[in-house]
Amino acid sequence: MTHGEILRYCLGKKGAYRDQPFGDDSVCVKVKKRIFAQLFFLKGEPMFTFNGDALTGDLYRKMYPDDVKRGYHCPPVQQPYFNTVNLKGSVPDEEILHMIDSSYEYVVSRLTKKLQKELESE
Repeated sequence: MTHGEILRYCLGKKGAYRDQPFGDDSVCVKVKKRIFAQLFFLKGEPMFTFNGDALTGDLYRKMYPDDVKRGYHCPPVQQPYFNTVNLKGSVPDEEILHMIDSSYEYVVSRLTKKLQKELESE
């Protein structure tokens, strides 16, 4: 998948919007001010970072050890919860879509009840 395809898919999620809090070099997709996807290039390679629980993150790193790593740019305390995927690697497109869905659902589940209700009514 390309960055453009991932961005379009992410922006199709309820309440999702594009942001660039880290400058022009990366694009974040957020819901209620929380990042669920980040797109950037690392050494010329297209990368995608997604959020999730530690067990799911570990599972993806074991399934795709060459192409899924702990969150590249994240502080060590956050690394178990973020994975960075090399989009030129072996991860199938369907799996990338599942990662996005899972990340979005995880972030929404961690929102306050009030923010979840706001999101539902949008």
